[in-house]
Amino acid sequence: MKTYKVALVPGDGIGKEVVPAGRQVLEALAAADNTFRFDFEHFDWGGDYYRLHGAMMPADGLEMLKSKDAILFGSAGDPHIPDHITLWGLRLKICQGLDQYANVRPTRILPGIDAPLKRCRPEDLDWVIVRENTEGEYSGAGGRVHQGLPIEVATDLSVMTRAGVERIQRFGFKLAQSRQRKLLTLITKSNAQRHAMVMWDEVAAEVAKDFPDVKWDKELVDAATVRMVNRPASLDTIVATNLHADILSDLAAALAGSIGIGPTANINPERQFPSMFEPIHGSAFDIMGKGLANPVGTFWSAVMMLEHLGEPDAARRLMQAIEHVTANTRLHTRDLGGAATTVEVTSAVCAEVAVTARSPLATA
Repeated sequence: MKTYKVALVPGDGIGKEVVPAGRQVLEALAAADNTFRFDFEHFDWGGDYYRLHGAMMPADGLEMLKSKDAILFGSAGDPHIPDHITLWGLRLKICQGLDQYANVRPTRILPGIDAPLKRCRPEDLDWVIVRENTEGEYSGAGGRVHQGLPIEVATDLSVMTRAGVERIQRFGFKLAQSRQRKLLTLITKSNAQRHAMVMWDEVAAEVAKDFPDVKWDKELVDAATVRMVNRPASLDTIVATNLHADILSDLAAALAGSIGIGPTANINPERQFPSMFEPIHGSAFDIMGKGLANPVGTFWSAVMMLEHLGEPDAARRLMQAIEHVTANTRLHTRDLGGAATTVEVTSAVCAEVAVTARSPLATA
């Protein structure tokens, strides 16, 4: 029996509720499958850790993670700690430190969910957004001088390397090549950002030559927001910079019904380091501890984790279970217009996992 070592980093807010729910579902799946198991290790990093130690995670935290096969992450964000401390001290530190340069966010309308685009059929909105995850607008380059004075200056520099741009675009083309439509849209802003984004466009044209079977086009990021709303069926695989994809992927989740259902994989494609899987919804302190958090984003992230670990059948069974549960509107949480609790949705998915494991269609 295979054993996968998984780090659990709930982080802040509702991350402390959805990550334990994700563990519960994964344990139910492993019990039903009986060909693999999980060795979970919990890490109490985040805002509470910061209040005790003055840092979001220990100095040797990355070394602790390197021995793991995967990381299941909750959220980073605490209303009593500046956001740049929580983000750079935990999530971005892990992403950059473990070179998880490909952030992958699938988006589609799950069964039973009433998405806001009324003219959009579920088959019209089936996207994967690939986000450059370690440089660009979130490189961390910049600084402040003359703080507190009228002449204060603050800079944030977007840093794009040819190597970083080429590897994320090549990853995106390969992903598009693996999907049925073989369609890729490259997001740019080279009309106004005339140096790095022009290089971004030029590299794309070069990389595209290696993928003649992929149809691709470019779209300015502002125009892309309109296209996502008005012509969702014209999109499939989307590749964008760190900032642009961060914004567009939240819009995508909202168009699919709720930010509470959106998953993310922070991938180190070369597998030199473990990859990290997380819901996109954030810490949501306003509902923390009330049992209202939607765990579907975490469950879908667990599906991506299973795919990455080489367990496609288990991933398919878990996704089937998620879709059976979302199809039942009585099991919708508040963000989807329902009244179901985190515990109720988790229990329902665990029950469905057992059903799909017994079904002869589970591995079809």
